[in-house]
Formats: sequence, C-alpha cells, structure tokens
Amino acid sequence: MFDLPLPIHPTAYARGVPPHFPSGDTDPNHLFALTLSRRAPADLMSGRAAPLVLSRFATLAGAMQDAIDHAEGMARDAAPQFLAIIDRDERLVLAGAASDHAVAWCHPVTSAAEARGVVTEASQLRAQAGRAAAWGEPDLAQRLRHRADLLDARLVDPLWRAFAAGALQVAA
Repeated sequence: MFDLPLPIHPTAYARGVPPHFPSGDTDPNHLFALTLSRRAPADLMSGRAAPLVLSRFATLAGAMQDAIDHAEGMARDAAPQFLAIIDRDERLVLAGAASDHAVAWCHPVTSAAEARGVVTEASQLRAQAGRAAAWGEPDLAQRLRHRADLLDARLVDPLWRAFAAGALQVAA
C-alpha cells in the first residue's frame, strides 16, 4: 500500500489512540480508506509502522473531504502528515501532505514512462539525502527525503490515475 519512507514525526495523538473522525465510517465494504502514515520512532520499533486507517468512505470525494477536515484539526505548528487514500485492495488512489490547515495533493503520474522518471528522481534525491546526512547536514537530508516522499506519492496505481486526476481537477 503506502509503504513509502516518510519523514519521522511524533505521533499526532496521545498514547496511540487515533482521533475521532465523525464524518467517516468503519464499514470495510466501502471502497476508499483514508490512511495516515505512522512513522514515529515508537511505531517503527514496535512494528506498527503500517498506515493507520482513519476512516472508510463510499466515495473518493468523501475521503478527500475528511482529509481536509483532518488537516483543519491539526495544530498550526504541527509537522506535515502524509495522508493516503487507498482502495479496498490497498492500491494507492491519491496521496498528499496535510499541514497548515490544508492538504497538498500530489498529482498522479499520467504514464508508465512518467512513473519511471519519478522513481529515478526520488531515488536520486534519497541518495543525495544519504550523502547530506553523512556530511553532517541533517536538515538538508530531511528536506531531500521529504521531496522524494512527495514524488513517491505521485505513484498512484494505474487503475486510478485518470480518476484521481479528474477528481483533483473538480476539486480545484
């Protein structure tokens, strides 16, 4: 699903209890699930780094709206959180970074050739981040990894590419 290497941020909620999302649903038969990347050190060490399903929705529009509601509930100074919308087969439908009371959706790639280019560029950024970390530049390394993660978020499943691109046009 969304097992991209994302920046490590503190857990957004106390004691591992997810926030309540009243607009969502927990019906596993709904096609779309809004997920939150859990990459806090405690989650990584305990093996709970898999994304947390926040809510399930019958429509992509409902999942996108709940992502915006989630972003609006975040503190202004909170670190960005990566949100992903997946289908019931755990294929990536849409992803973005939530911060500053908004969600910056990543536009999906349009072709296999563009996807290969994105993977190449993200790999190069991660290599640069590794070198920056080795040179004692942790802030630069974190920014490079974040850019690579945003590129990876464009790697929407081919089944959903056109649908997700259309949804973003309607939302704009």
